[in-house]
Amino acid sequence: MYKNNKIFTLIIAIILCFNIRAPLFATPAQTAEGGCRYPDYCKEYIGNDRFEKFNRKMYNFNAKLNKYALRPIHVIWASIMPKYGMDRIQSAYHNIEYPKRLVSTLLQKDFKAAGTETLRFLTNSTIGLGGMYDPAKKLFKMEAKEEDIDQGLAKCKIKRGPFLVLPGTMGTTPRALAGRLIETGLDPTTYIASPIAALVKMGIFVNRTSFMQPLSILLERTYADPYDITRKLYGIESYIKLSNLDRKDILDEEAKILEEVTVESGEVLMSSNETKGELLSENTNEEELITKKEPDLLNVNEDTEEKNETITEDDKIATNETLKGKAYADDKLLHEAIQNTLDIEPDIILENYNPQTPVVDSMRTALFSLPGIDESIWSELSIWNRSFSKRIRTSSVELTPEREKYKFRYIMQRDKSSPLAIIYPSIGEGIMSHHSVVLAKLFYDAGYSVVIQGSHFHWEFIKSMPKDYKPGMPEDDIKSLRLATKSIVDKIENKYDTKVRKKVLLGTSFGAFTTLFMADKEDKEKLIGIDKFISINPPIELIYALKELDKNNEEWNKNPSNLKHKTACTAAKILNLYNQKDEKDFKIDTLPFSDYEGKLITGFILRQKLSDLIYTMENTKDTDKAKLYRTINNTSFADYAQKYLVKSSGKNVDDLSHMASLHSISDFLRKNNNYKIYHTVDDYLTNKNQLARLKEYTGKNTVLISNGGHLGELYREEFINHFKKEIALNETVETTTPAATAE
Repeated sequence: MYKNNKIFTLIIAIILCFNIRAPLFATPAQTAEGGCRYPDYCKEYIGNDRFEKFNRKMYNFNAKLNKYALRPIHVIWASIMPKYGMDRIQSAYHNIEYPKRLVSTLLQKDFKAAGTETLRFLTNSTIGLGGMYDPAKKLFKMEAKEEDIDQGLAKCKIKRGPFLVLPGTMGTTPRALAGRLIETGLDPTTYIASPIAALVKMGIFVNRTSFMQPLSILLERTYADPYDITRKLYGIESYIKLSNLDRKDILDEEAKILEEVTVESGEVLMSSNETKGELLSENTNEEELITKKEPDLLNVNEDTEEKNETITEDDKIATNETLKGKAYADDKLLHEAIQNTLDIEPDIILENYNPQTPVVDSMRTALFSLPGIDESIWSELSIWNRSFSKRIRTSSVELTPEREKYKFRYIMQRDKSSPLAIIYPSIGEGIMSHHSVVLAKLFYDAGYSVVIQGSHFHWEFIKSMPKDYKPGMPEDDIKSLRLATKSIVDKIENKYDTKVRKKVLLGTSFGAFTTLFMADKEDKEKLIGIDKFISINPPIELIYALKELDKNNEEWNKNPSNLKHKTACTAAKILNLYNQKDEKDFKIDTLPFSDYEGKLITGFILRQKLSDLIYTMENTKDTDKAKLYRTINNTSFADYAQKYLVKSSGKNVDDLSHMASLHSISDFLRKNNNYKIYHTVDDYLTNKNQLARLKEYTGKNTVLISNGGHLGELYREEFINHFKKEIALNETVETTTPAATAE
């Protein structure tokens, strides 16, 4: 197991929480290390995988051993010992590990840290009842130093060696293995030999290793290639520890140095409050910024947009074709000019939001949560854990013969005919999406049964479809999604021999975009019988939105020389923020990230989503994985669109542009009233021109919110209260008790 599974678990948890969407068009000016167009984080942090074939085989063996042999033991243990007891045992064992931390700090010649660890050990061993509690931190503000011998050996300039997967490990290196052997000699429990002591040691081992199970489950269910993401996160974790970036004082110092260097190199780190109104000077002539040329959406970086300072009657009835005559140059000043040509008034004001930049504000979506979702006195593994997220069941339907069954999650009310809410998540999100669970809780509390589906851009959906299915064409995607949703609803109704009284479909981001296309299709040909559609932050013009995201994905390229250190510092900031969230007085007014760091995080996430997609479509038993990943790291979303959509569909670029926009379903939006759209006025995937057109199509069916970027408004009370009113039922529905949930 990892030497510090807490850091590793937190990194992956935060990555999953930052629910940010995927880009499409990219033309990077430089290449990442190793000649790749985009950063290969595995190679950046741990070098070439010299023993990849062996490592993959051993990783798969360990995964099966863990799933079928170790996990049942951990489930039994977690069902006997409440979470509080498990935490106390873990804390006591951490205290016993003091010798390894002392030796590590001495090897690093960090005598201050050695003194702190000694004081912590003495304090926690006495006042803390043998280390079960941590008064050293709570009473005396002495922060723990998570040191191990690997760090000390690294300080002694001992080389790391190649990445290895050995029995019982998710990943290690020769130096880390040597460190573990030395730590075994420093562990006081090694020298205690008696039957009772052996049982105690076995209990400590089971307790300690059980904390890795949630991570293992997360890897299995979330990623198409768990081995690859494990290598990436292992590399980042190791770098953070070896650089002591897990210490707040060192992280703050490094972040300050990086910010100074970044500013000197010319990167923009100002907040939106500093930049708004300053990007265009009083003497700027907007006419001089307009470039007249024909759009080539797959091969240029121009932002296609019609100059539109006022909305005329002709503009209101214009179709998307009228937007194709002019193209703006790829210039940040010009983008701000577009955004400020119209004055869009929000319907909901988020008081004291303290906006930063649209990308960083979008990251506040990670704060979206509700009480009771994961709260329990029992571990996540325990069979007694009855938190809301654990009560959601998993089932599957067959969509394509001889292909994998498609999984979905659901939770039922006691009255099985209760209204049913169906949730479509954002692009690349699977059925374990945190946002989907929070939205499910809102619906469930309002009296709905709930079905959670995954994105049709998620690898599990691809595996359930015909082998030639390539997601991205709205017309084809809707056919596939309707089949999946209809099959799921039919299975639930047949299982409980009932007909649900009402169906509501909700989507976020790209799922919101798909939701509106589903509404248009259902209006023309009822198949599922959905009564209402709710769309949160849908892209209005998908091509435009994906190009904007692509720019974020290219942010690393502005200063690639120090990418490794900057990425690790950003990840360490996330961990520091996450560790503070359980503190009594914790409150977030702003996030501690620059615009650059926000884009760095989203770029990491978005590339991973594309990687999972291509890996699933192209991987076979005999595929050279290293070669496949070189291809992936040289593939932009523009390349994906060109290879899998344009060429295979026979559609041209103009057709794709119009089809992938809400303008193409404007007739439905004008004529119907069975939908609601939530949008923010500062969503960086749209501009005010597009929002004005959307508002004209939809009227009061669109609710505009003052801040939040892309989905960064979800956690706010103003949004949640409005949403609750929107989904409120006029009928009395008996909600389910924990013991009465569906299978």
